[in-house]
Amino acid sequence: MPSKKRATPISLQPLDALFGTNEETNNGICEIKIGSLHPFPNHPFQVKDDKKMEELSESITQYGVLVPGIVRLRESGGYELVAGHRRKRACELAGLEKMPVIIKDLTDDEATVIMVDSNIQREELLISEKAFAYKMKYEALKRQGKRSDLTSCQVGKKLAAEEVSQNTGDSSRQILRYIHLTELVAELLELADEKQLPFNTAVELSYLRTEEQQILFQYMSNHNMVPSMKQAKELKQISKERMLTYSEIDQICMNESTEKVQVQIPAKKLKQYFPDTYTKTQMEEIIFMLLASWAEREGKE
Repeated sequence: MPSKKRATPISLQPLDALFGTNEETNNGICEIKIGSLHPFPNHPFQVKDDKKMEELSESITQYGVLVPGIVRLRESGGYELVAGHRRKRACELAGLEKMPVIIKDLTDDEATVIMVDSNIQREELLISEKAFAYKMKYEALKRQGKRSDLTSCQVGKKLAAEEVSQNTGDSSRQILRYIHLTELVAELLELADEKQLPFNTAVELSYLRTEEQQILFQYMSNHNMVPSMKQAKELKQISKERMLTYSEIDQICMNESTEKVQVQIPAKKLKQYFPDTYTKTQMEEIIFMLLASWAEREGKE
């Protein structure tokens, strides 16, 4: 990571400007060897060889790279990618040796802001990707707030959260909730990414100590269960008072088994299997008949 540079205010430019639609950047586009382009440290966005990557690679093969990447010089040699990680991978898959980029002189905080802004609007981001991206931009802007001689650290934090929320669709409060998810152990965060652990429940569990989260995950694995929101709040409350134990987690989570279980199935999914003329009662009858047949086969009756 290049050393800290000047402490100038971060310029939150529109993405069009960042990607070279003005005269200066158009003249500054360079062709850089793929091997000289290095990933941004702790880059939170995944680069997957999936269907979309295949489509991007095919597009680059046919039309070239339409939007150049953004890079900055590395003290150890080569260039650090600020924006364009997926484009770089697509170029590799397309067999290209070079990629068009714009070289910018950026501080660490300026580079972080651009890196996050150029990726956060992507569709289907994982919860963990948004969480760590928001955290990186939040911390960069919060540091900028301190350098701007704000009289209160809390003011700096509030302004940073509001700044991060711009053009994201998430409120400043939701931004802070996402950021707190970075306190989750990897196993629980993965469950959140897979939508097995609901977002709000995950936020509550992120307030547990690391050791408590590990014990909880072990309990969840042993009992093939996921805590409810009510249970997560109880666990969080006890954790404020003392260290949670396995037995206490068991006492809280086992009580749920005696409560009424409710399962909601989206109407859109049900309509895939039933004619439009079927009423709610008719669909319920079919569902319970099939469940009874399944239970009999499984020896559960």
